[in-house]
Amino acid sequence: MTVTTITDAQLAPKDYASDQEVRWCPGCGDYAILKAVQKACADLGLVRERTVFVSGIGCAARFPYYMSTYGFHTVHGRAPAIATGIKLANPELDVWVLTGDGDGLSIGGNHMLHVLRRNVDLNIILFNNEIYGLTKGQYSPTSRRGTRSPSTPLGSIENPVSACAFALGAGARFVARSIDTLQAHLIATLKRAHTHRGASFVEILQNCVVFNDAVFEHITGKEVAPDAQVLAEHGKPLLFGKNKEKGLRLKPGTLALEIVAATAGDVLVHDETNRPLAQLLAALEPPFPAAMGVLYCSPAASYERDVYAQQAVPKGNSDLDALLNSERTWEVVP
Repeated sequence: MTVTTITDAQLAPKDYASDQEVRWCPGCGDYAILKAVQKACADLGLVRERTVFVSGIGCAARFPYYMSTYGFHTVHGRAPAIATGIKLANPELDVWVLTGDGDGLSIGGNHMLHVLRRNVDLNIILFNNEIYGLTKGQYSPTSRRGTRSPSTPLGSIENPVSACAFALGAGARFVARSIDTLQAHLIATLKRAHTHRGASFVEILQNCVVFNDAVFEHITGKEVAPDAQVLAEHGKPLLFGKNKEKGLRLKPGTLALEIVAATAGDVLVHDETNRPLAQLLAALEPPFPAAMGVLYCSPAASYERDVYAQQAVPKGNSDLDALLNSERTWEVVP
């Protein structure tokens, strides 16, 4: 892969694109995500020689080939583990993890859980198309009940995983959601995630035109989008509808949400530091709108910062021989 060094000129999105042919299916939502990431990198002014994209296996995993930065195409589900090693080895690097709903939440679910709870300073982007695309359309952890696929010809009988609910349950300190076709919103969300110190988790609803086409049409379709999406913005009321005539509030006496008129006096104002509220928003399903934006953000010390701080503390005994022959030793007498 050819990397062109630019030192004096302002980097543009095209400067983050490699010379490799992009090989996704025509019309795949991955193209839009790639463009959004390249634009976000340019807006943020990321130094390409200090930026690393790490992926596992799947359609999304081709991503590092298409970025004019450093990158690792690793093994199935293990991108978070590799990325953790990179960040610990050199905390100054800007490390991104690209994964899919199968790679990140099935075989990689355990690694995803622990990288989030440890709060390693990584930008984790999960492409969710609710299907296994690379291996020809089997159902994935996020596929809905009833999904017909080569591995579920009669329809899936499993309840799907909510990616954002999973991240919140794992202890993630930054959780957001966007859509591949909402370029302005997606770019802004990626940039916001990058400013967060610690693990940031962004789920992107992404269309697979071959194996799961229009699976998000009930959310993303132009005619239904105003009623099917609610934008979560910190400090602003949770309103939706063509004229913002509807809102969300807590159902009196419960910890559940309900839809009310925007004129109701108790429409919820989004507080991104409120984890229980984020969990409610992450779990919304029709007839409720899908929540988009930063659902939760509450920074805490990152894992690698604490690791290096711990190593800096003076150790009491630096004599290895004395340490090995100290407490709990035995002399074996023949």
